[in-house]
Amino acid sequence: MKEIKHKFYLKSFDRKNISIIAGLLAVLLGLLIFSISRDTDRLITHMQANALYTENKIQKVILDEPYIHLYTGEGRYKIYKEAINQNAFFSKYPVEVRQKSGLAYVSVFLLIVLSVFGLMFWFFSKQKFRQSKGFGSILGDANELPAYEPIQALASKVKFSDVAGIKDVKEELEEIIDFLKEPQKYRDFGIRLPKGVLLVGPPGVGKTLISKAVAGEAGVPFFYQSGASFVHIYVGMGAKRVSELFRKAKQMAPSIIFIDEIDAVGKSRGALRNDEREATLNQLLTEMDGFEESSGVIVIGATNKIDVLDEALLRAGRFDRRIHISLPDLQERAKTLELYLKNKPNEVDIEQVARMTVGFNSAALSTLTNEAAIYAMREGRRIVKTDDFEAVKEKVLLGKRKILSFTEEERAIQARYQAAKALIATWLDVEFEKIGIVNSRFITLDHEILSKTQLLSRIKVYLAGSIAVKMYYNEQFTNASSDISKARKMAKKVIYEYGMGENLIVASDQEEQLLSESVSSVTSLFGTLSEALDKINDYLLVHENITQEECREILREMF
Repeated sequence: MKEIKHKFYLKSFDRKNISIIAGLLAVLLGLLIFSISRDTDRLITHMQANALYTENKIQKVILDEPYIHLYTGEGRYKIYKEAINQNAFFSKYPVEVRQKSGLAYVSVFLLIVLSVFGLMFWFFSKQKFRQSKGFGSILGDANELPAYEPIQALASKVKFSDVAGIKDVKEELEEIIDFLKEPQKYRDFGIRLPKGVLLVGPPGVGKTLISKAVAGEAGVPFFYQSGASFVHIYVGMGAKRVSELFRKAKQMAPSIIFIDEIDAVGKSRGALRNDEREATLNQLLTEMDGFEESSGVIVIGATNKIDVLDEALLRAGRFDRRIHISLPDLQERAKTLELYLKNKPNEVDIEQVARMTVGFNSAALSTLTNEAAIYAMREGRRIVKTDDFEAVKEKVLLGKRKILSFTEEERAIQARYQAAKALIATWLDVEFEKIGIVNSRFITLDHEILSKTQLLSRIKVYLAGSIAVKMYYNEQFTNASSDISKARKMAKKVIYEYGMGENLIVASDQEEQLLSESVSSVTSLFGTLSEALDKINDYLLVHENITQEECREILREMF
């Protein structure tokens, strides 16, 4: 009985579909007729109308408020009635008055209304039909969603030899490559490697290329997806795509999943809810939790906005390992330029070009090298020279406004500024990985309990650069703005949030007093450590980066 009812429903539904389609075709035909019959005469000016009148080109005049239509052998025109001398036109030419007919407009309006109701009826009938077949709601059924490009594994041919200037990164990734090559060796020792590796760094430093190099070195399938490809307007589509990605990666294990711009899908879940993105993120978290121990699948994520990522994504057991990739220093830029010039005939002083490209990332260096080669060819030469790089440097800079580049004078100021921070941080035991002319990489304060001394030491490091530069140049510069802002925020926390002032009742000048005392303390230290500051400054001008151990070595030599 149910089967008979179902067949009857299908037949009635087919009849309804046919009638709806016929109705829609009628509406489309009506709209087509209306568009053909509507006014297409070209609107002209008063001067153009007078020219037609004077040259006796007008054959017929039709009055159709608020226009007067002028028919000539060359075409049909119209002009606003009040824009011409009507007496002259009407006395010279026979005039027809076009009767207004609102019937056509009313008919079209009714057809449009009917078509809207027809479409609504068809939509709800189709939804009801799907529900009767057990399909669920239209938006909730991921199986019925539009098809997207299938997820496919790639075979990466990139090797570490194709990526220059990432020595530290290579060392951190070596064991992951070894695990992918010989997973059994690690299983025998009961070793569990990280499920996820997060590459953190500014745009253009080569995060995607590095992940391809890992896949190429290990000789394993490589699944590339951008974070944005998981975010769809269709509910359930992003989660389905995540599930499919991990299923295929497990089938082809050992393998690498690379999710570029992971912050697009992994943003912190807050007040501004996006149900589709949250569903996709939850699916990603579930998939990473569901990995078998040493399953042979490594997830590599890339972002330049680690601060916006959801805490659940960064917790232990998901992206355990974070690798920071900074802008290349002098030595790394030289190696990168050497790699890019390998297949180009050149007489380039690589060290000179490396020195004049402070702040360039790998992508910018690639563009610069290519532009220099194009410039040399345009000049009719077969060899790229150092002058070619100088000629196109400004062009590349204008094309990439985010690149930080210094003149020689600015480079010297920045070296003094950063040397002061490195010196005070080493003297006060504020840990850092590396401080360079372009950037600073301090160890994050992740302790639950911090002493007042530790907080004050941080404030002194933030103030050190501006104090040293002012002492040396007798001038202040804008490069200190970010650090001064950090010092003020931390001083405010010390006084108001942590209650570490002289008295529990906060006086209005306590914050300023704390900063003044910090300035006096750092100024006094520079009086004692001036020779060490000069040595660190000189080291930075040559090498552009200095580690904490190298700073300690300089201080040991001095004392």
